[in-house]
Amino acid sequence: MRFVLAFCAALLATTAPALAAPGAPTPDAPTPAATPADPARLAAARRTVDYVFPLGTYARLMNGTMDKMMDSLMDSMMDMPVKDLAGIGGVDTPNLGAATTAQIMEIYDPAYRERLHLATRTMMAEMSTMMTQFEPDIRDGLAGAYAARFDARQLADLNAFFATPTGKIYAADSYLIMMSPEVMTKMQKFTPQLMQQIPGIVEKVKAATASLPPMRKYSDLSEAEKVKMAKILGIERSALDKTEAAKEQAKTEE
Repeated sequence: MRFVLAFCAALLATTAPALAAPGAPTPDAPTPAATPADPARLAAARRTVDYVFPLGTYARLMNGTMDKMMDSLMDSMMDMPVKDLAGIGGVDTPNLGAATTAQIMEIYDPAYRERLHLATRTMMAEMSTMMTQFEPDIRDGLAGAYAARFDARQLADLNAFFATPTGKIYAADSYLIMMSPEVMTKMQKFTPQLMQQIPGIVEKVKAATASLPPMRKYSDLSEAEKVKMAKILGIERSALDKTEAAKEQAKTEE
């Protein structure tokens, strides 16, 4: 179940471009200067945000769109051959057949699919509650981003369009369009291919970092560094020594 929740969180972070602020800089766009926006310009930007990101947007996204998308992507992952998933984890797979994770789970847990869907729905519901609490701050940030990216004339043009019947429809759904079934169907198709590419990506990361010194173990730290670590963690040095010793012992026994 921990794997399921971790996978859901990863997918949420990587497949929800609708959550990204429209003012975020792109590789081809310079980062706007962090200067206070003109009050009138900021006010116009707030009207823009009222159109494109009204209160309740996260609830609509999480409960009406993301939960269905997560169900679909998780089902797609479970239908992958076990050998592909094992290969992602670096396990030698020559002797594994073409059985899927779903086929194995049906033996161990006949209710696994319902359990999986309930887990993702529960996660989305909790995320919806949490993100709704943050929504006013997100809207404030979006207003600043729009004010930094667009000048007064451009904001006026945007607001004039969003005030039209077509503009209102587009603005209200602009953050949800990337989560539409038409787009998600395409994304679902390449999810297995993406998963299969992970081992190769991991190897490239290893190659890119090969020249760096290896990460130190706790036993490699100086006395001063151990004292500093205990202080940062807010625990006694003796307790930290005991915990780290147990971790290293467990690793040697694996």
